[in-house]
Amino acid sequence: MITVQVKNGNVDGALKKFKQRVAKSGLPSEIKKKQAFDKPGVQRRNAKKEAIKNSRKAAKRERKDS
Repeated sequence: MITVQVKNGNVDGALKKFKQRVAKSGLPSEIKKKQAFDKPGVQRRNAKKEAIKNSRKAAKRERKDS
């Protein structure tokens, strides 16, 4: 469970921090995935696209560091 303390009555700041923590936890994307059923072939395609995207991102990061 995600908790945020409200300091000095700053509810807006606490709400902003709560939203950041929820987004970082991956909860919204997980809920979105569970709303609709994907066929196994579509799941494989999406996994392959994600792997390609991640490998390109890693290669770009590696080139940047070198």
